[in-house]
Amino acid sequence: MSDHGKVNRLGLLAACGFFALLFLGIANPANAKMKVLIFCKTAGFHHASIAAGVKAIEKLGVENNFDVDSTTDSRKFTYENLKRYAAVIFLSTTHDVLNDEQKKAFIKYIESGGGFAGVHAATDTEYGWQWYGNLVGAYFDSHPAQQDAIIDVQDTTSAATSFLPRHWKRFDEWYNFKWISPNLHVLLTIDENSYKGGKNAGYHPMAWYHTYDGGRAFYTELGHSDESYADPLYLRHLLAGIEYAMGRPHRM
Repeated sequence: MSDHGKVNRLGLLAACGFFALLFLGIANPANAKMKVLIFCKTAGFHHASIAAGVKAIEKLGVENNFDVDSTTDSRKFTYENLKRYAAVIFLSTTHDVLNDEQKKAFIKYIESGGGFAGVHAATDTEYGWQWYGNLVGAYFDSHPAQQDAIIDVQDTTSAATSFLPRHWKRFDEWYNFKWISPNLHVLLTIDENSYKGGKNAGYHPMAWYHTYDGGRAFYTELGHSDESYADPLYLRHLLAGIEYAMGRPHRM
């Protein structure tokens, strides 16, 4: 074979190898970069910290190799769109944010193995839709004035809590809940003796995770203030919850 023929053959083999690798990359979703959708529509109270939360999660994505989209547009809730995301984050959503068709799409997404992460006012959302209540894990009732309180770590081995002080003193807005699901793996509780205005004495969870209806769900009550999204401890807690919702196997 001539040198020219050898060169052509080597070039053809290299090209075939390149396209084979390209095909495998497309065919194997594990090779694709994961993506999350932040949903921050509000139909009730609008938290000013949403903007800080979006920026913080975008930064977590850059640092931890996942992409982040954000929207207040509930029309994004079609199954074809949602299935592009490893998890959907309800960032301080309030009241009724989805119509009936959008709810059906979200149910299908979770049933198909999708992930959900709820932050703070995500429990102040969709009171008339019990499927969502079961997913997020609780419904908001009220809150006292913002103040310091002690957060107790209930699971010291979780990726979302293992680095926290066993009794974590912090300032935030502390929710009381009118309903709490019994089927939760509780990560954090609040010590009602450490602040004024608690109404869930004996069982007052603040963060948890669970599997539900084919998918994964994480919720943290923390995150009312802008300052939360500059707190390394809170951000590490939030990141672990998001990664659990995404299905990254090393989390939780």
